[in-house]
Amino acid sequence: MTFSIIMALTHGLTDNVDKLSLLHAPFMLGLICGGAVIFWFAGASTQAVSTGAYRAVEFIKRNIKLESAEKASVSDSKKVVEICTKYAQKGMFNIFLAVFFATLSFAFMEPFLFIGYLFSIAIFGLYEAIFMANAGAAWDNAKKIVEVDMNEKGTPLHDATVIGDTVGDPFKDTSSVAMNPIIKFTTLFGLLAVELAVTLTSSNAMLTHVLAVAFFLVSAFFVHRSFYGMRIDTKENA
Repeated sequence: MTFSIIMALTHGLTDNVDKLSLLHAPFMLGLICGGAVIFWFAGASTQAVSTGAYRAVEFIKRNIKLESAEKASVSDSKKVVEICTKYAQKGMFNIFLAVFFATLSFAFMEPFLFIGYLFSIAIFGLYEAIFMANAGAAWDNAKKIVEVDMNEKGTPLHDATVIGDTVGDPFKDTSSVAMNPIIKFTTLFGLLAVELAVTLTSSNAMLTHVLAVAFFLVSAFFVHRSFYGMRIDTKENA
């Protein structure tokens, strides 16, 4: 997909090939922006999962007492699932809109900036996903080794590995596996966005730049909301 965009912008690699270079400032900026979006996504998705998990734990501590029962009631269990689903959806709503408008913004800013952005999204996304999957699995395996092989469940060592696994599970089960859809969506939607931007630029370049700034501001709003809107307020009831 990225190569098809390159072929369209360079008219079959016969024109503007020099702009596919680190010496072309917009292309270099695109590489930086793509990496920044990947690391933001990793943090924002982990934040959403952590907030949902915190709310669920607080609800369990306040409402589910197992001293006189073997298992929690169905209604309480459904409430826990509802809390986790609510914060997962809220977090992904912010993330999707931020990625959507960022893709539009970079496509409308400059076509070759967008090419660099796509390259960076794919490369950084691949290695970040590998890192998060392996790091998360390491935390999870450490907990299992302490529980099963070392038989030290309930010890301070086990407590430490449980705390580590609160990072490991979002890493391996949420952020890493969600990188692939983000890369695919950005590339597929970007192909349409950059064609629209090039067509619009040929008739009204000023409007294209105004739209790019507007899309960027909307994206920045949802980036801000993905962190500060998902913060854990210990005074707030779940």
